[in-house]
Amino acid sequence: MSDRHEHGQDRKPGHRHSHSHEQPQGNPHEHPGASPRHHGRLLPGHRLRHLLTPHSHETAEKLDSALESSARGLRALWVSLAVLGATALAQAAVVAVSGSVALLGDTVHNTADALTAVPLGIAFVLGRRAATRRFTYGYGRAEDLAGIVIVLTIAASAAFAGWTAVDRLLDPRPMNHAPVVAVAALVGFAGNEWVARYRIRVGRAIGSAALVADGLHARTDGFTSLAVLLGAGGAALGWQLADPIVGLAITTAIVLVLRDAAREVFRRLMDAVDPALVDRAEQALRQVPGVRGVGELRLRWIGHRLRAEVAVVVDGGATVREAHRIAVDAEHTLLHAVPRLTAALVHADPEPAPGEHDPHLLLAHHAAA
Repeated sequence: MSDRHEHGQDRKPGHRHSHSHEQPQGNPHEHPGASPRHHGRLLPGHRLRHLLTPHSHETAEKLDSALESSARGLRALWVSLAVLGATALAQAAVVAVSGSVALLGDTVHNTADALTAVPLGIAFVLGRRAATRRFTYGYGRAEDLAGIVIVLTIAASAAFAGWTAVDRLLDPRPMNHAPVVAVAALVGFAGNEWVARYRIRVGRAIGSAALVADGLHARTDGFTSLAVLLGAGGAALGWQLADPIVGLAITTAIVLVLRDAAREVFRRLMDAVDPALVDRAEQALRQVPGVRGVGELRLRWIGHRLRAEVAVVVDGGATVREAHRIAVDAEHTLLHAVPRLTAALVHADPEPAPGEHDPHLLLAHHAAA
């Protein structure tokens, strides 16, 4: 005997639970995307909007939490886009009058960093769409695709900055207005560090690896902006090669952040999770009354939300209803124990009696294939 139970969009009508890990439970009117309700029904004036707005059959509270996560991500992107855009424009004006190749590389990188908000913003918008019969897990993976675009953008900016620096090494030219270049470098550092802190904080809060990678990208840009100060100082002392040498140092820094961002995105694409989350889930399940053991446990990210699949061992003499109750309790425990977990599929296996054959023996040849 076994029982499978899942919390999420496939729950049958009338079987609803409210769990939210990013927002406290409360009035749905307080969250973006919530629809005014009266005793569980949409008010007449909002039915049309409900039909035209992307939605799923998850609980209202969980949907509100997911929409709020996307809204926070979008807000972080557009605010950082404005800050980095203003920073890049100010630096570009200084590049035009100074001819600094180090500042040019920093400006190009800041511009590229600002533009990465576009694919990531599209991904957040797509992630709000409900699952379909073709995309049964929804569109959360769009964030991983956006992460690939971000990595490619970082790689392109590194190639351009390196090429420009090498060209200036081979054909040295004086840099003008060194003090103005130094000021522009400080402006670049301030803008990037602010954006980095903001993106990383929001990305970790909503579980978006792509947004965290983008924040790390901005942080490296800040330090490369400080490196431009060295080029300006060398130029002020009459050393023409200081500027292109700093430009090469900036390229190296970009390559390092490229490595970190690529590793983060690759792990997400390969369904990697923090092993501590797996340990936390197993420990929580073992505390559930009626669970006699924890079998296979899998966690995966879909966008910035987690999904779990787990097999638990229950009393072999339990009825279907008893096994189902244990599965529901196990699911409920997981949803509270694991941050950003929004769906769990729990399979109840009967504890084998002495001499009894493995109930999964029929499937053994499929597992070996």
